[in-house]
Amino acid sequence: MDFQTVLLAILDGLSYGALLFLVAVGITIIFGVMNIINMAHGSMFAIGGYLAATVGGWMLTATMSPYWSIVLLPVVAIVVGVLIGGLLESLLIRRIYGKNPVLQLLVTFAAFMIFEDLQRMVWGGQPYSSSELVTALGVVDVFGISYTTYQLLVVPGTALLVFFALRLALRHTLIGKQVVAVAHNREVSTTLGINVRRVCFLTFVVGSALGALGGAMSVQTTSWVLGIGSEMIVLSFAVAATAGLGQIEGALVAAVMIGLARSFSVYLMPELEVLTPYIIMTLVLLFRPQGLFSVTQARRV
Repeated sequence: MDFQTVLLAILDGLSYGALLFLVAVGITIIFGVMNIINMAHGSMFAIGGYLAATVGGWMLTATMSPYWSIVLLPVVAIVVGVLIGGLLESLLIRRIYGKNPVLQLLVTFAAFMIFEDLQRMVWGGQPYSSSELVTALGVVDVFGISYTTYQLLVVPGTALLVFFALRLALRHTLIGKQVVAVAHNREVSTTLGINVRRVCFLTFVVGSALGALGGAMSVQTTSWVLGIGSEMIVLSFAVAATAGLGQIEGALVAAVMIGLARSFSVYLMPELEVLTPYIIMTLVLLFRPQGLFSVTQARRV
């Protein structure tokens, strides 16, 4: 590989890893606090992308500036997190707290399948895309390589902003400290007067919004089709499992590592592109079943 190909693989890997992190960190915080592996998280990703593409199309029809999409993406994520994530937690998820993990998987997978049919009913089977923001932001020259500003700066910048915002909130705000307390011991938190139900609701809404944000940002560079949520949920679980479920810092490192490995495999051995994330996950779990950044004694956020 020459220098430019290596550089292009690195840039692709960082951009893809940033998108993976946005989705995987939602799974991570939900598991870390609520101890639930949420298969329906892939639906938040898919619906976020569909809704962003739909609203983007309306904006284009109304001849609005594509730069408004910078505001649109987080708004779409918040709407999906609050409305769909909030309803899902209130009507379904809170009824399976503390239940058998197999039951939790089956229930959340059933919710995922229901959302898949709802997507088909609302958006049909045709592909959706929304690349106006990418086009408007243009490209930059990186050592002789023309690379989109969106993928070079906006996507990784958003991932880093989310990462630092989560760490700041968990360490330096009252609700963040309550989230950490519930993650460590729900029973003790209840005796201390913490509203555990409210903390779990807020955690699920934030996690769902992050998944939707990943979808809203991905649709700018990817054609959106039915079933895309199932692909991303599997990849996100690979990231979360590699890092250790419940680990925010680990999710960032694992997402970048898997993103770079996948990107280099595209240029070196394309036939291994799909397998690369799962090869990494398998190798990690063989030697560290708890993940790279977890400890076996306690679960953390």
